[in-house]
Amino acid sequence: MRTQTPSQPPEPREPEPREPQSREPESHEREPRPAAPARGGTWSALRPLVLRLHFHAGLLIAPFLLVAAASGLLYALSFQAEKVVYRNELEVPVGERVLPLAEQVESARRAHPDATVTAVWPAPEEGATTRVLMSGPGVEEGKSLAVFVDPYTARVRGALPSYGSSGALPLRTWLDELHRDLHLGEPGRLYSELAASWLWVVALGGLLLWIGRRRTARRARTLLLPEGGPRSRRRTLSWHGSVGLWACAGLLGLSATGLTWSTYAGENIASVREQLGGATPTVSAALAGAPAAGGDAHEGHGAGHDAAAPAVHGADVGVDRAVEAARAVGVDGRIAVTLPADGKGYVVKETDTRFPVHLDQAAVDPATGEVIDTLRFADHPLLAKLTRFGIDAHTGVLFGLANQLALAALALALVLLVLWGYRMWWLRRPGRPVAPGTWRRVPAPLLLPIAAGTALVGWFVPLLGLSLAAFLAVDATRSAVSRRRRRTNGTGTGAGSATGTGTGTA
Repeated sequence: MRTQTPSQPPEPREPEPREPQSREPESHEREPRPAAPARGGTWSALRPLVLRLHFHAGLLIAPFLLVAAASGLLYALSFQAEKVVYRNELEVPVGERVLPLAEQVESARRAHPDATVTAVWPAPEEGATTRVLMSGPGVEEGKSLAVFVDPYTARVRGALPSYGSSGALPLRTWLDELHRDLHLGEPGRLYSELAASWLWVVALGGLLLWIGRRRTARRARTLLLPEGGPRSRRRTLSWHGSVGLWACAGLLGLSATGLTWSTYAGENIASVREQLGGATPTVSAALAGAPAAGGDAHEGHGAGHDAAAPAVHGADVGVDRAVEAARAVGVDGRIAVTLPADGKGYVVKETDTRFPVHLDQAAVDPATGEVIDTLRFADHPLLAKLTRFGIDAHTGVLFGLANQLALAALALALVLLVLWGYRMWWLRRPGRPVAPGTWRRVPAPLLLPIAAGTALVGWFVPLLGLSLAAFLAVDATRSAVSRRRRRTNGTGTGAGSATGTGTGTA
């Protein structure tokens, strides 16, 4: 067999094949086995197992990751798109004097007499409109009708459906639901939970493989930066590994925060948070003789506006007095005001999630205008704070535009990692990166803790556990069939069954 002579001397690390120039791939064009470490160790025993898991998990889960990344990219860009699409509702010329909130609310009531006002979001800055949130006929469950009022003239600028505590308007809401469940409802949420369940596994596996592959390189540049040169599988792998290295921390964060509101893993996470004392506290707005207020949903996919029953009858100091009382105790800046419901008073919340965050709350008695309870964000348990930061970062509201650009970059990186992974798989055909049954080569003292840890994680993240069990069952069946065929044919090994390298998608 003729051998190809490389045009340049090979580098000290593992050589890579050129991209085939014809439709006749030959066996010697496959990527050779990487050189073993000078001394055997844990990594040399685990590498084939990690490689096989990374390759096949990436190959099978990548379509779910690709959809989640593409829809997440669109969602990250939707914040700025909203400002353009809904400019008429969101922006007004700056006037001389801001009118009282009560007058703005009354204007919204006159425009929509059949609806009930549940909350008011005063204009957050000059040139912005006030949002009066309403419930009533034609408003979907979990959403509100946002009536946009000019704070300087009390003229109604328009009305749009609004969703979530960030006030997502129809464009962002549609993209949010696409990312969350593909507009399929609860069954569709399984796709996003499956993607989030596997993302951290595939990302960590790719990170270990890339660092293990490049640890003997003489320059750190080969680890941190992609290589140039002609198009080849080697260059694709370099881009896949380097970009994956830089994006790994962000992808792990997206996976962890995405699981917090998933259907099955989310329930387990909430249970652990509660047992560790990390549940999010809420301000008590209950008036004398009324039951305590219920819990408050965090921002994110599925979070709705605060709902309110019809307002209490009797004395009411009004929304402006309530806001003044809250500001007097330090609840200031960007705020949202929930109007009184049966047995509950006003709740005034800070909504500024930009660093440093301002998320204090105060409850005000509608009859007297006195503050009956306050809740400082500084007093939240550490776990509740971290959860809030993680959710806000995932949904793009923690640091404003910087947060949204970071999300867009991570989503784009994940799209490219998936495409590069599939390209490498296509270029290496035929052949497989490593043979089935690699777990049998792991020493028992190492395999048993791994198996126990995998079982625990699989129970805590059910979709990961079920899909991994299915993968292992199929893998074991294929391995048994392969061994039976070799015995039937009187051969002991399959050529190339335990050689080769490759990475799937990270």
